[in-house]
Amino acid sequence: MIGPALVGFLIFQWPLSSYLANVSLQPQDCQKSSLKTLSCWNQNLSSIPADLNPRLRQLDLSNNVITEIGVVSLRFLQNLDISQNELHVIHEGAFKNLVELHTLTLGRNFLSHNSIDNSKSFLHLYRLNTLDLSLNNLDEKDVEFYLRNASYLEYLSLSGNVLTKLTPGIFTRSQNLRSIIAENNFISEIEQGTFESLTRLAELNLARNNLGSICDFKLSQLKKLNLSRNALQFFITQKTENIFQLEMLDLSYNNLLLFPLLPNRNNLKYLNLKNNKVGVLENQLPFLETLFSYHKISNLYDSGLESVENIYSALKETPLVDLDLSENQFSSFPMEICSYLVSLKSLNLSGNCLMNISDAEIKNYAQEGQPQQSCPSLKSLDLQNNQISYFSPDFLKALPKIEELILKKNYVKPCSYRNQTGESTSIQTNLVDDSHCVSFRRLRTLKYLDLKENGIKLLSPCTFEHTPLVTLDLDGNEEMILEKGALDGLQNTLQSLSLGRNRMTSLDLSVKCLKTLKKLNVADNYLDVLPEVIACSPLKELDLRNNNFTDLEESVIRKVSIYLNTIYISGNFFNCCSAVWVKFLSESNVKIPDLKNTLCFIKQNVSIFPDFISSDSLSKQCSLEVSTEVGITNLVNIILFVFCFTFTLMIVFIVIRCALNSSLPFRNNKVVSFQSGNDNQCSGGVAKISIFETVK
Repeated sequence: MIGPALVGFLIFQWPLSSYLANVSLQPQDCQKSSLKTLSCWNQNLSSIPADLNPRLRQLDLSNNVITEIGVVSLRFLQNLDISQNELHVIHEGAFKNLVELHTLTLGRNFLSHNSIDNSKSFLHLYRLNTLDLSLNNLDEKDVEFYLRNASYLEYLSLSGNVLTKLTPGIFTRSQNLRSIIAENNFISEIEQGTFESLTRLAELNLARNNLGSICDFKLSQLKKLNLSRNALQFFITQKTENIFQLEMLDLSYNNLLLFPLLPNRNNLKYLNLKNNKVGVLENQLPFLETLFSYHKISNLYDSGLESVENIYSALKETPLVDLDLSENQFSSFPMEICSYLVSLKSLNLSGNCLMNISDAEIKNYAQEGQPQQSCPSLKSLDLQNNQISYFSPDFLKALPKIEELILKKNYVKPCSYRNQTGESTSIQTNLVDDSHCVSFRRLRTLKYLDLKENGIKLLSPCTFEHTPLVTLDLDGNEEMILEKGALDGLQNTLQSLSLGRNRMTSLDLSVKCLKTLKKLNVADNYLDVLPEVIACSPLKELDLRNNNFTDLEESVIRKVSIYLNTIYISGNFFNCCSAVWVKFLSESNVKIPDLKNTLCFIKQNVSIFPDFISSDSLSKQCSLEVSTEVGITNLVNIILFVFCFTFTLMIVFIVIRCALNSSLPFRNNKVVSFQSGNDNQCSGGVAKISIFETVK
């Protein structure tokens, strides 16, 4: 017979044990972001913990030392990450209970071992659509084994393995693939038919391999293709009536001498040809050899070897909006491109060998009977890091929608007002050679202009008149002078102005007020005074780093702080005791991100602002310094007062005495003389008085 006490104990224990069974204890130090998400990243685990919550949806076991996977009984698990372990064994039934698993990350392990046996574990993953096998030292045979039981895959990563050749057999069982990433391998050959059967494939990344050419591109279903950092010399598509869906093509960092030959019917919008050899002169031997090879391989051109314009004409039907030709070998501006790419909005020609752009280059490509608009849709043009000192006044007029012009690191000099109108208002015209200059006046659509590091010495009045600039960057033009009126015309549009690294000793914007200015950068100069003119601008960001400021005018700071969000002040040497403005900015909720790196000084001592503000002892030094200075000043004043008073009395006395001596007349006056004498040493002295008259 069970006693009443035992019955009571069992009744109490039953709900407790039931609760403990439902709430499994999690491994110590694992981070649980929710009831269904657990991260055991970097916990030095050698196996998958056995006491996990069975209702987990996401489990991160990355960066541990797990070597093998046994049966995992987490039937609700959807996302499993076991990357960066020492995994080389996956038991056949390891994933049979993971009926909901759709993402499996196995990157950076040792799965090239036992690939045949390990691949059997994928047989039960009916919902797996994302698989990461990157950095496992897999060759094409290993990959084929792992994929033969992964027929539902849509997204596959094979990057960082040792693949050398892609064959149709690798993806035969994975017909649902939408994205394949196989970058950073050693692929030098792709057999015909490897990707053609993958009708749903939309993204293919083969960057960082050893491909030498693409001579028969047929993947009309692709939307994104990345072939950057290979050794490509050709990219050729045979003439076809099929509509190609390709929208993004990255051919950067290859050895292309010519543009890719694309099908007439294509949707290409973004083409990256950065760091190739496009743009060499057509009479150079490498160009002619390549053109001959193109002609042999492709049937696109039936007229034989002709000019480079034939190659450009391949772009005629391409709806490109973004073209990157940076770091190639253009020595003249390729106006042919603009004349064919009527939809082009962004063109990057930075890092080439471009020189001056003449009138003749523009007129050659103007449409007959039409205005000279070679790039009718172009909004952004990047010409930085070339050798441009001059381009024709008609050049920018041929770009009727241009909004952004980047001319950083060239030799561009803005024209003075005299050069543009025939009248000179500049008082320092000897600083500007107007024979080779660029006019930035009356560019009605230009909003962003970068003239950084062009060696500009002078900005004359009305340089940007009737050009509604929003951003103007003049950084790195050492010892540049802004003449009065240089920024005239920008008062109601300019929002960002950069004048850093110009060795300026004073800041005179020479305008009454930049009413829309929100960002001002004057870092890396020699400024020591904050100009009053900036107080009227609604500044949100102000950069004063690395100047000669010892104090910031409190009156200016109070006005600026109305709109100011952020100010940078490090690299100056402020006076701690006059830095009332620092506390004012803090109280106004203005952010000073570099305050902890900002120095200030008290007499011979150097501090940083945060320590100074928070330390009573440092603050007291200012009071002591002030009181000591006041005491010394008072003492000096007293000494000076006594000295001056004494000196004044002496002068007065001397003057009075001189006046008395000069006014005593000796006429018929009686003079009394006193004579004293002593009869003996002990008796008192006797005074004798004699009276006599003086006769004039």
